[in-house]
Amino acid sequence: MNKFMVGGLGLIVVALGVYGLTMNNSARKVTLEQEATTEKLQLEEKMTMEKKAMEEKAQMEKDAMVPTAAEAEGSMMNKDPMTKEPTEMKSDDGAMMKKDESTMMKKDTAMMSHGSYQVYSADKLALAETGDVVLFFKASWCPSCKAVDANIKANLTVIPAGLSILEVDYDTSAALKQKYGVTYQHTFVQVDSSGALITKWSGSPTLADIVTKVK
Repeated sequence: MNKFMVGGLGLIVVALGVYGLTMNNSARKVTLEQEATTEKLQLEEKMTMEKKAMEEKAQMEKDAMVPTAAEAEGSMMNKDPMTKEPTEMKSDDGAMMKKDESTMMKKDTAMMSHGSYQVYSADKLALAETGDVVLFFKASWCPSCKAVDANIKANLTVIPAGLSILEVDYDTSAALKQKYGVTYQHTFVQVDSSGALITKWSGSPTLADIVTKVK
């Protein structure tokens, strides 16, 4: 009988121990879950605060880029109402005329620095009023014409100021050939502003030789 009582008490003690251990584990599990939840909430709160801080910073930078009403008004006052350009860039009529005259003088100087080599047209005879005009009768199939043409183009910048050499197509300019008595290609004719013949020659191989023939 005593043995049975002792055995029963032992079972009770073991059961209580197991129950206590189970309760401790459950309590510990709950505690860990609570801690995890707290950490998660804290992390979410931290992220929310950081996001808010970044948004506030971005808004401040955006606001800094937008001009105030006073600045906008000042900017508009500095602009010309018609051109929308800063007033300081606007010049008076006298200054603009002076600038235009200066530009024209530079262009004239550049044009006067050397002569020209261009395709013939009747209106270009007027160049002879202030310089010399030479008609160059040339053909695309003529070897000597090609040679002097290449020489002239290679020395455009050294054509004497006031000298204009005008290319005339030998194959399609029958009237001009008849007028100046041109019977073969590679012929040069110097004329005045009215188109009257001054002098005529043939065979100049270079620009330098053409220049020596001009009257």
